[in-house]
Amino acid sequence: MRSGNRPQGGFTYIAILFAVAAAGLVLAGVGEMWSHARQREKEAELLWVGEQFREAIGLYYQRSPGSVKRYPQSLQDLLEDKRHLSMQRYLRKIYVDPMTGKAEWGLLPAPGGGIAGVYSLSRAQPLKTGKFPVQYREFQGLKQYSDWRFSYLPPK
Repeated sequence: MRSGNRPQGGFTYIAILFAVAAAGLVLAGVGEMWSHARQREKEAELLWVGEQFREAIGLYYQRSPGSVKRYPQSLQDLLEDKRHLSMQRYLRKIYVDPMTGKAEWGLLPAPGGGIAGVYSLSRAQPLKTGKFPVQYREFQGLKQYSDWRFSYLPPK
C-alpha cells in the first residue's frame, strides 16, 4: 500500500491545452492570409472586368453609325449592337461582379443619355489602395469598391 506522496498528474493535460491553443492561433493566421489572398484575387478580377466594360463601351461609342456618336442605352447593347447591317458584339456576356457575386452593376450615366461606365455595388473596403494601372490612378486611396468607376470618356 502506498502512502500519501503520490506524484501529481495533469502536466500532459496542460501541454495538450497549450498545443491546441497554438494550433488554433496558427490556423486563424492561415485563414486570414487565405482570406486576404482571395480578396486580392477578386480585386484583380474586378479591375479586369471593369476594363472589359470600359473598352466595350468605348468601341460601341466609336463605332456609332453616322456622325453622331452614342453611348449604349443598356449593357445588353454591348452584347448585340443591331445598329449595323451585321450584328456587332463588344462583350461575350455581362460579367459577374467578383465582389458581390452577381451580374448587377451600378451604371454611370453618359452626357446626352446612355451608359458611360459601370461600378461595383459592393460597399466593402478594398485592400488595394495604391499602385493602380495608369488609367485608374484616381482609384488611389478610395474607401469602397463602389468608388472604383470604370467609364469611357471620348478623347477631345
